[in-house]
Amino acid sequence: MNLTLGEVAAYLGTSCDRADQRVTGYSIDSRTITRGDLFFAVSGPRFDGHDFVKQALESGASGAVVQKDFYDRIPDVGRSFVLPVGNTLRALQKLALEVRRKWGKRLIAVTGSAGKSTTKEMIAAILSRRLNVLRSPGNLNNDFGLPLALLKLEPEHEAAVVELAMSASGEIARLSRLAEPQIGVVTNVAAVHLQFFDSVDAIAHAKRELIDYLATTGPSAIAVLNADDERVRKFSEGFPGHVVTFGFSSNAEFRAIEVRGAQDGATMVKLAAPNGTSEFTLPLPGRHNVENALAAVAACSPFGITAREIAEALAGFKNLHQRSEILTLPGDVTIINDSYNSNPLAMERMLEVLAGWTGARRRIVVAGEMLELGPTSPDLHRAVGRKCAQTAVEQVIAVQGDARYIAEGAIEGGIPAMRARFFPDAKLAGEFCRALAAPCDVFLVKGSRGVHLEAVIELLEKRYMGGGNQTPGSGMI
Repeated sequence: MNLTLGEVAAYLGTSCDRADQRVTGYSIDSRTITRGDLFFAVSGPRFDGHDFVKQALESGASGAVVQKDFYDRIPDVGRSFVLPVGNTLRALQKLALEVRRKWGKRLIAVTGSAGKSTTKEMIAAILSRRLNVLRSPGNLNNDFGLPLALLKLEPEHEAAVVELAMSASGEIARLSRLAEPQIGVVTNVAAVHLQFFDSVDAIAHAKRELIDYLATTGPSAIAVLNADDERVRKFSEGFPGHVVTFGFSSNAEFRAIEVRGAQDGATMVKLAAPNGTSEFTLPLPGRHNVENALAAVAACSPFGITAREIAEALAGFKNLHQRSEILTLPGDVTIINDSYNSNPLAMERMLEVLAGWTGARRRIVVAGEMLELGPTSPDLHRAVGRKCAQTAVEQVIAVQGDARYIAEGAIEGGIPAMRARFFPDAKLAGEFCRALAAPCDVFLVKGSRGVHLEAVIELLEKRYMGGGNQTPGSGMI
């Protein structure tokens, strides 16, 4: 939301010499400053934003929000565009909350162990058939990112959908108080972030914080819950607002009663809903993406979107980069690029997609390490390897760290040792894949962001296309 430095200062309880200076955007990264941005000098695990205040202002920032002890060290002549506060991250969050309250319209928050980004994008796509919708860009979903997303709210936006992520208890509660949603969606609960939690039940307790927040807002709140997930289903207990359920089970209000896959990766779905049955085509493969679509349809139900509008929105849906993205290279080599992130549940679901892929000469898995799994990491990685052996995978290429246990699990499951290899980094794995690939092979590439499996895809593209972009096959989905 566009404000003046004076308005920002008033919201933050501070002062500014250039009160009339217009603010056209907000940033915590001096490298991406555009003219008019207000720079918040926040401190992260690797950098202190105060070291880059001068750079941000020279790049065209309208001003900078800094800690008071830093402000006190600035010569008087340099203070004109600088706002002193007690804590810059808290100031960023406070301003975001004030903007969200000033905007004051309906907001949907999505959380879950898997599928939350895709579900968020689907909700936005459906609502956009009728409304001007703000969606949180990319994965702006934590203490730093969510306020930056909320600061993009403008008066013309008629609804908003944001994503809430966490790696510790209390984070979802804090983000919920910041976003103040009226509708909350929980996609599922699974074994992720076990480095920070001692059990899946503890993860469920942390995810429930979104529903607990909604419960404090009164009977008009809406909880959208996965009827197929036992832990999530229990979030309805004692909830004073309205509960809407989705899934495949007979007790789900928004239920897939028929699902048919197509050769191009699309999925046809017959939906049973409280207002009748309908059909839509989803340009994404896999039962898990159908589940995401069901969550989105359920979340949009209070807005009165018609079945036709839903079908049109989902038929034209374009997912985020590196999420179920299908690349077709010359020689009919297919890459299922799901390399944005990974966890055991998401990996299992994508292996099921690969198993059902028709026309594949060989099904090849490039499986990167799944991070933040704590003491259970070796066992969870081995289980993925055994799942590979159960799902018609011909070759397993495990990459980095604990992914070595994926190769071990694959061998334990019956894949010959010569076809279950481990590489310490993505570049070496990519060189191997480049030599391995042959016509009609289908590669599933999936791992945590820290593994950088995009290097594998780049090397495959270089072999077939000299480093250019992929040729359109079934397209980005």
